Amino acid sequence: MKRRIGMYSIVSLISRVRTSRGLALFAVGAMLGASVLLVRLSLNELRGAQSARYITENHLAENDTQAESSINTPKDTEERQTTSKEANPQKTNPAAGGQSNAETPAILDRLVVRVYMTEEKRIERVPLETYVRGVVAAEMPIGFELEALKAQAIAARTYMIRRIIQGNDSGVPVEDADVTDTIEHQVYVSVADLAKKWPKSEQKTNMKKLNDAVAETRGKIITYKGDPIEATFFSTSNGYTENSEDYWKQEIPYLRSVASPWDEAISPRYKETVELPLKEFYKKLGVARKSSAKSAIRIVEKTAGNRISKIVIGGATFTGREVREKLGLASSQFTWNIKGSSIWITTYGYGHGVGMSQWGANGMAQSGAGAEEILAHYYSSVQVEQASKLSEQLASHS
Repeated sequence: MKRRIGMYSIVSLISRVRTSRGLALFAVGAMLGASVLLVRLSLNELRGAQSARYITENHLAENDTQAESSINTPKDTEERQTTSKEANPQKTNPAAGGQSNAETPAILDRLVVRVYMTEEKRIERVPLETYVRGVVAAEMPIGFELEALKAQAIAARTYMIRRIIQGNDSGVPVEDADVTDTIEHQVYVSVADLAKKWPKSEQKTNMKKLNDAVAETRGKIITYKGDPIEATFFSTSNGYTENSEDYWKQEIPYLRSVASPWDEAISPRYKETVELPLKEFYKKLGVARKSSAKSAIRIVEKTAGNRISKIVIGGATFTGREVREKLGLASSQFTWNIKGSSIWITTYGYGHGVGMSQWGANGMAQSGAGAEEILAHYYSSVQVEQASKLSEQLASHS
């Protein structure tokens, strides 16, 4: 009986061992399977994270690229605002001017100015910054200081942005154009004609300087109480600029008379003397010649800018502006000297005198002033800021 019990014990033991071995093998297999599963899950998570990072980085890079554009990228379109995203924009160098203009919204980058080329009788469509470059090249000598050129670029850009926002196409002789390339608006040199403007040996240097003036002010405009100003400018002052109401009858708070002492020393157009036969002088003014010509001309009133406000000639009263325009004079500040049958008229300054004096701006730059300091001097109580704040207004008028 005991023996049988022992046999049963041995068999039972062997069975238990076999069972334990199976369980052990099963456990080991389960552990290995779990480990493989964990490794696969970890690899999948890692791949997913890398994929997400790749997508995020490429999305950010794409957005950064779309936020920047080159002033040299032409867009031939009849719309001011295009929808093309295939352009290959170049990044603005943040070191130029000490700042980056990447915050300028896409609408400014896509803004197209339609310039009526009067001699060729065609419309040239160019991006805003290309237009600004053409105006600076035409309106200011390239030999001027860089800071003066930058001030001119900001003024030119302001002028155009203001017209676009106001929907102003006055003075344009054809439909589908925004401005002309003449003094009626701003003188503009086309992209094709830029290369012909200077001797070949100077083209590379001059183009770099011109491009720098535009790129370092990219998107900047002058504002008064948040709105772009009427950024008028002229060649040479007589020592002062003019109040707007003394020339245009409209008082504009930021177009005030200020001193401009730099012009006399550096501008070749500061002083000019012309001779006219007295007969022609009176005829152009539309008055009868008096027997005593000397006593027939007298100044009645002067402006804050030391120009002639009112003058009596041959019994008729004129404004200084009227005399300047009728006789084709350089300025409305003038003196005269009558000898025999002729009158010699000497003018001081060149242009209407309202806003920024270009030669004065160059004089300030030569003295160390920056572009924004120049603008703050010639335009009272204004700010220089990015046109990006006006994106909605530009979009509604595009």
